[in-house]
Amino acid sequence: MAEDAIRIMCPNLLCRKVLAVPPTARGKTVRCKACSTTIRIPEKASEASPKPDTKPEEAA
Repeated sequence: MAEDAIRIMCPNLLCRKVLAVPPTARGKTVRCKACSTTIRIPEKASEASPKPDTKPEEAA
């Protein structure tokens, strides 16, 4: 697949295969080729909240 493919893990606990789907699949439903579970591809990439590298300053 292309480098810009979306990688998503099958939610079936007995399968857990990593699927690579094209970006055009966003917002659509795909089927896992290994176990036939249907998976809805999110419309937008989930953005993780940035964690600060520094600790808050302590009052002296």
